[in-house]
Amino acid sequence: MDNAEQQFLNDLDTKFWKAADKLRANMDAANYKHVVLGLIFLKYVSDAFDARQKELKGLFEDKSNTDNIYALSRDDYDTEEAYQQAIAEELEVQDYYTEKNVFWVPKLARWETLKTNAALPVGTVLGKDDSGKNIVMTSVSKLIDIALDTIENSNTKLKNILNRIGHFQLGNDLLISLINVFSDTSFSEPEYNGVKLNLKSKDILGHVYEYFLGQFALAEGKQGGQYYTPKSIVTLIVEMLQPYNGRVYDPAMGSGGFFVSSDRFIEAHADEKRYNAAEQKRNISVYGQESNPTTWRLAAMNMVIRGIDFNFGKQNADTFLNDQHPDLRADFVMANPPFNMKEWWNAKLEDDVRWQYGTPPQSNANFAWMQHMIHHLAPKGSMALLLANGSMSSNTNSEGEIRRAIIEADLVECMVALPGQLFTNTQIPACIWLLTKDKSGGNGKAHRKGEVLFIDARQIGFMKDRVLRDFTPDDIKKITNTFHAWQTDKNYEDEAGFCYVATLDDIKKKGFVLTPGRYVGAAEQEGDDEPFAEKMTWLTGQLKEQFAESAELEKQIKANLRGLGYEF
Repeated sequence: MDNAEQQFLNDLDTKFWKAADKLRANMDAANYKHVVLGLIFLKYVSDAFDARQKELKGLFEDKSNTDNIYALSRDDYDTEEAYQQAIAEELEVQDYYTEKNVFWVPKLARWETLKTNAALPVGTVLGKDDSGKNIVMTSVSKLIDIALDTIENSNTKLKNILNRIGHFQLGNDLLISLINVFSDTSFSEPEYNGVKLNLKSKDILGHVYEYFLGQFALAEGKQGGQYYTPKSIVTLIVEMLQPYNGRVYDPAMGSGGFFVSSDRFIEAHADEKRYNAAEQKRNISVYGQESNPTTWRLAAMNMVIRGIDFNFGKQNADTFLNDQHPDLRADFVMANPPFNMKEWWNAKLEDDVRWQYGTPPQSNANFAWMQHMIHHLAPKGSMALLLANGSMSSNTNSEGEIRRAIIEADLVECMVALPGQLFTNTQIPACIWLLTKDKSGGNGKAHRKGEVLFIDARQIGFMKDRVLRDFTPDDIKKITNTFHAWQTDKNYEDEAGFCYVATLDDIKKKGFVLTPGRYVGAAEQEGDDEPFAEKMTWLTGQLKEQFAESAELEKQIKANLRGLGYEF
């Protein structure tokens, strides 16, 4: 992406967020995200529909190509008016859109219709519904709900997915201003400072959707973080697993960030691997599950906007009690489940087939998530799981025994310790478990049975603001390159303080604790040639000066306090 495209997206983010943030005074972030994301969704499906309609019109009128099966001959109609009427009718045939995986958007749900109707006086008759009753303009929020209703009713894949907004009782003026802001941007033919950009509508709206998810997670704090994993962490995991093809599964998918990143991963590596990204994406199947109904819908909308085909089960459901994909064996499993989840156990889970390495403690679901993911892993599959640091060393209840059984089964491939302050919803230090069912090598990988790579990334990253840390692309590359070099046995070397390859015997000697810091050692410190005695002389001299400054400052503060009538 060039600078003009990035600046265009940054300006768009600022513009849209400023408009959306006006809703903050009227409702909580947990609610106004549905209004904003619902409008983004409507804008996307309408733009995609309009683009296909424009394409179809060109095909209907194109008489130069004899292989064009869409062409309508002008000779078959008596007048130009009749010919144009025939084209207009053909443009309303739903099959022309669904054949290209474009959602059918009824007239009442199209963006221009919504924008026009929103400006009409209350009481205006807008048309008739399927039963023949008049549709009357009562409020803009009602117009938006009608648009969402008609889209859902016309597209079975969207059934029960879109959130309605009428019950929030927002004022017409507020919603009209939001619609106008979204309208005041060309998504199909974007320009920045007069320069046409190589960005598609899907790319722009997908970016905006992702940006808003992140902003809402920040605004909602702990609650918002339940559906949002920081982009850099998602990217890191996907880059480490490299899901070029196969079945990708996330049992705690939130808003579907891992699927979006997997889709982006395929696009990013197209030139390097010399494949067509669109064709390569057909080799990926996406499976997810989410218990929260609102988040389940957000994820589905996220996939639709990205054009990603998906299977999220028949409904939102508890992953442990109502597995929506019981027979799935995935090639790649990745997840960021709630850390140290306490309220998860049910008597029905006793003796569950998934607890192959031991029954997880009823007070903590960490190893329940891990074993659920292992259960759904294909024979040569790989997985990555974000967990609290305690999972690497805890011996509480049965956790130590389960961890030992998983290690002895030689499933652990790599452990990554992450720096603190990466998440909006928790300050608990986290780590990444990378597991695989096959370390025997092949397909470019080296034989790694009986070995585990430890990476200590706690000193990597930068503070993006006062409270949140993030990774740069180079940080991500450093970790992933280390992992892949070890996997392929190409130019890998242990680095004190950062990475180390341990054997299962090494791990056994440390009591089956997997904390990377115990293995990688301390980084070498750069020395200098200054003699110790000389260094201590100037250091103590500097300290003496600072003590003197401190004493003088203390004296001034006491004098100021006495001047105010306070003795100290």
